[in-house]
Order: sequence, then C-alpha cells, then structure tokens
Amino acid sequence: MEIKIGVRSVHRELVVETNLSAEQVEEELGKALSADRGIFGISDSKGRRVLVPISSLGFIEIGEEEARPVGFGGTL
Repeated sequence: MEIKIGVRSVHRELVVETNLSAEQVEEELGKALSADRGIFGISDSKGRRVLVPISSLGFIEIGEEEARPVGFGGTL
C-alpha cells in the first residue's frame, strides 16, 4: 500500500510503499499522536524506516489496499 506523508515547510511529499494495512497505519499514527513529543514512524516494504516528528506532520494520505488492474482488458 502506498502512503503519502506531507511535511510542513517541505514542498514535496514523502511516498512510502508499505506492507501494513490501512488499520495498522492508523494505529501507528494514533500512538504517535498520543505521545507528548511523538514521532510518527513507519517501515517501507524494503525494511527502511521513515520517521517524522508529529509537530512537522502536515497530512497522511493512505492509498488503496488492492492494486487496480491496468490496461484495456474487459470483463465478460
């Protein structure tokens, strides 16, 4: 699943491909928001970790869990 993270004062968004479900991403965000000086952290599909301080977080866009088919194939 693709997650886009907007960081304040940064013109580009971070794009992370993760193996987590939408519910798991929301749970991680909730944990980070409940901490006093929280950091939102998520691992990508290659095992790298992305950390963003909650105070700098602009938005998080959670993509679709299933990839849509691409091409001109029709259904019968």
